[in-house]
Amino acid sequence: MKAPWRMAPLALVTAACLLAKGHGSPTRLEPAHAWCAPSASRLLGCGEGGVNLLPFVAHGILRGVVLAAGVAALAFVIGTVVGAAAALRGGSVERATERTRSAASLPGFLLAMVVLSAVRAPSRAHLGAVFLLTAWAPFARLALSQTRVLREATFVSAAVALGAAPGHVLLRHIVPNLVGVGRVQLGATAAGVVVGEAALAFVGLGPADGVSLGALMDQGVAGMLRAPHVLALGSLSVLVTSGALLVASGSATPIRSDR
Repeated sequence: MKAPWRMAPLALVTAACLLAKGHGSPTRLEPAHAWCAPSASRLLGCGEGGVNLLPFVAHGILRGVVLAAGVAALAFVIGTVVGAAAALRGGSVERATERTRSAASLPGFLLAMVVLSAVRAPSRAHLGAVFLLTAWAPFARLALSQTRVLREATFVSAAVALGAAPGHVLLRHIVPNLVGVGRVQLGATAAGVVVGEAALAFVGLGPADGVSLGALMDQGVAGMLRAPHVLALGSLSVLVTSGALLVASGSATPIRSDR
């Protein structure tokens, strides 16, 4: 699949959700239609309490994608710059960064459960902050290993010999060469956030507004025998959203600077 077309699945999912979100409120309850099957008036049927699943899924996917994109972008910037700067500096700074990165590589879901259990009403801001605590570590690992090679490259040595400041070398010659390395990790991180948010919402630690794909899956488990389409819809939504983010991560064009 050519790079420009890798954005097609994510663009299609986003466009469909933007159209569907106008078909009602994701929090409006109509008890008379609880667990109703898909029909012409309710294309995806209803969930617990009669919530219309079409706008619910649309809002859940859009909010999940925004959260995932924000966390992945911040993690990429923080991890890449910190890792590259540490490797370029070398010595004790590099070793300290490597130890910190290793410590931050613990499973983010477990850390999120511990932290969010102490928050009375978690918001997506809380979720994003918790995910970011560990999401930067893979980018830092890639930046550290790649910069160890780049700092010995001829164009970097030439820039240093010509008197370029460390900051200039970092931003002009090192970081641009790390974009291609980190772009795949961007998709993996974003997809992980989508799955992580759904998992947290499934166990009751999701956003306080209750609009989440994990909350939909929780409803699906509760009504699995009465309305199996709810659980299937929630699972499929998580799969499609995370998969679209993974595919889209390959659309970035690496920027190289070897001068």
